[in-house]
Amino acid sequence: MTNVISDSVQENAADAESSTPEISVRPLAGHIGAEIRGVDLSQPLDDAVVAKIRRKLLKHKVVFFRDQQIGHAEQIAFARRFGELTHAHPHEDAPPAEFPEILTIDPKRYEQKYGKKFRDEYAKRQYTYYAGWHTDVTAAVNPPAASLLRAETVPDFGGDTTWTNQVAAYAGLSEPLRNLVDGLRAEHRFLAGQERGDENDELSRRIKANLLVSHHPVVRVHPETGERALFVNPGFTTRILDLSAVESRKLLELLYEHLTRPEYTVRFKWEPGSVAFWDNRATAHLGPQDLGHLDVERVLHRVTLIGDRPVGPTGYISEIVEGEEFRATANVKVA
Repeated sequence: MTNVISDSVQENAADAESSTPEISVRPLAGHIGAEIRGVDLSQPLDDAVVAKIRRKLLKHKVVFFRDQQIGHAEQIAFARRFGELTHAHPHEDAPPAEFPEILTIDPKRYEQKYGKKFRDEYAKRQYTYYAGWHTDVTAAVNPPAASLLRAETVPDFGGDTTWTNQVAAYAGLSEPLRNLVDGLRAEHRFLAGQERGDENDELSRRIKANLLVSHHPVVRVHPETGERALFVNPGFTTRILDLSAVESRKLLELLYEHLTRPEYTVRFKWEPGSVAFWDNRATAHLGPQDLGHLDVERVLHRVTLIGDRPVGPTGYISEIVEGEEFRATANVKVA
């Protein structure tokens, strides 16, 4: 198993900090997020710089870089300093030529692939204010350890992304509730909240042709920091195992409302050349909710780092129900 983001996480490494004085780190919110200045991602980075970025990622959960003049190759090269990369996405069959690691996020591209009803069908699944929140690809038994997203084209206004700190959210639960969720498991699959996909819908057909379903602990122990984090999200979690349907629904609603409380979040305004790098094991995020009625262009590119199987506080290790592990670029099955 690849050990992603594997350097020491001790924040008291003062010598390493002082060896990179040109890099500045500015926290953006009380529980999550920091902006890193003084790093040019188009150039090879020495080990001390990579180690500092790694520490700041583990501490702040998501870090941001501005004004980066990079393309697919440079984005991939930077991400590889932190671990092995996955294929673009389990259901992506047409990544950019020569760059199978890249997932291009462009609503107009999705409409071309899946039809103009794509946005309407997606909107139907946003049945609560928090339904768009998700942690990347948790339907896989080994969801990505981290994701790195680069902005190519963004509108002058709107289109922000928001992240929440699942470690802080877990810590903010009452002790009795923490004790309860520590021992629970949940099912994750694509199209959570849509019990029956439209057989005539291209996206539903593609997902069903390469179905991924996994059982994960509701709380995962971070493999590097030892922190406990909530590990449920509205985008992929369908139910909590061993509870009745009503109990599962009510508890998930409580957890979703809690983990999306504003005090655990940071909101990022994109600009061309902006890059966000987040720890997928300790966060969930929400894409823009304010562009559906506007005729604007928004194109971003994402890569993801291979993760391991989550482990819960009781020692439970995530299990495959359907599908395979999310693998490296050359080995992944794509529907």
